[in-house]
Amino acid sequence: MGKDTKINPACNVVIFLLVPSIIVNIFFILRDHDEINLWDGRWQLSWSRRAAVEAEYVAAISCSGHGKAYLDGSPSLLDGNKSPPCECNTCFGGPDCSQILPGCVVDVDSGNPYFLEPFWTENAESSAVLLSGWHRMGYASSTMVTEELEKHIRELHEIVGNAVTKERFIVFGVGSIQLLSAAIHALSPQNSSSPARVVVSVPYYGTYKSQTDYFESMKFKFGGEASLWKNNSDANNTNLIELVTSPNNPDGQLKKSVLHGPNVKAIYDRVYYWPHFTAIDSAPANEEVMLFSLSKLTGHAGSRFGWAVVKDEEVYQRMLTHVSLNTIGISREAQLRALQLVKVALQGNGKDIFEFGYKTLSNRWEKLNETLSVSSRFSLQKLGAQYCSFFQAVRGPSPGYAWLKCEREEDKDCYAVLEEANIKGRRGSVFGAEERYVRLSLVRSQDDFDLMIHQLNKLVSQEYNPKLILEPGTFVSGS
Repeated sequence: MGKDTKINPACNVVIFLLVPSIIVNIFFILRDHDEINLWDGRWQLSWSRRAAVEAEYVAAISCSGHGKAYLDGSPSLLDGNKSPPCECNTCFGGPDCSQILPGCVVDVDSGNPYFLEPFWTENAESSAVLLSGWHRMGYASSTMVTEELEKHIRELHEIVGNAVTKERFIVFGVGSIQLLSAAIHALSPQNSSSPARVVVSVPYYGTYKSQTDYFESMKFKFGGEASLWKNNSDANNTNLIELVTSPNNPDGQLKKSVLHGPNVKAIYDRVYYWPHFTAIDSAPANEEVMLFSLSKLTGHAGSRFGWAVVKDEEVYQRMLTHVSLNTIGISREAQLRALQLVKVALQGNGKDIFEFGYKTLSNRWEKLNETLSVSSRFSLQKLGAQYCSFFQAVRGPSPGYAWLKCEREEDKDCYAVLEEANIKGRRGSVFGAEERYVRLSLVRSQDDFDLMIHQLNKLVSQEYNPKLILEPGTFVSGS
């Protein structure tokens, strides 16, 4: 809020009443947990009490359901300072995020996984982590893993059935992107005058190319489309590293490597291979190198935590060395938070989080298909129902992204077509594809999705009424 903003006196009353109420509630919650002996005279909460009250206070700020307030949004509340400001969802503004912004561009570009935010709101108590100021202040250990976290990750894979981890090595990294870099370094020839070629199949996640180009060295360089190396005379004399994303980003297809041979290595990006994004096959994935991340499992992209499941010990050691030299280990805070989140994901044998995530994404996919079903101008990727061994049932598609194509001959720049309708997606060229394609993110907040549907409905209606104005109008979340 600005310097001249006047605070309603009623707000002071609410705050005055709210803080004691929260403290009292915390007191009774903790008192009732007899098994931890908090109130039997032996010991009581001391240094953590302030942090708990502050966290509860900030979490209670509603922001009209169109935003959030965060602890790092302002100085300490208990020092008498103002409440942290609401950070509003895209296209919403005002002190409490209750105002929709006219003419706003709907952001469905990034893969920020806010679709799981309501799940964590409902599981606030079990997922919370409180750190002491002296929590693991030293550098990470030489193994750079928390054994307890590794044990729970292996247990989760076993329950879901999406990857073999028995007799496999696990490397932690700062998200799957750091592990991708580590794996490319580990699989590149150690003593060769010719660099390995890193290849992919179109459409592919754009960071594969940009990261490989940025770190290009004598060991590796980007080699383009994988299929072009099938009948290439140079292929037999070239070390190839194929990056395979399955399910694929952007189109959600389950993919396999297209190249094979003694000089071909594959890195499988399996970050989306969880039951809320795709059906799980009856046989767990068992590739040489498989990448996973917390951001796609639980939605906590900001924690920057990922892991790789590796068969070969030498490759494992090389990846470990790369991560160690790159960042001197992984944040202890990130590992602790990941441990708590994975524990929650394991509740109900994984059913709670995966059923919530699947229901959310499948409903969004159905609604998007319904919106575009009457359009001759736009089409979506084809995804069918499949049997899922985790749910033990045939389930419909629930991709994280829509791979939209502009079908009209004149709509060669599909991104520009959507931009005119105030919808910001991601260009097809970023994925190595034609500009007729645009990726639309389905994993963002409910507000983002609803606004996108609102604008797409107008855009489709314009096919029959060309004079229709496409500015965002009055909007109610959930419509």
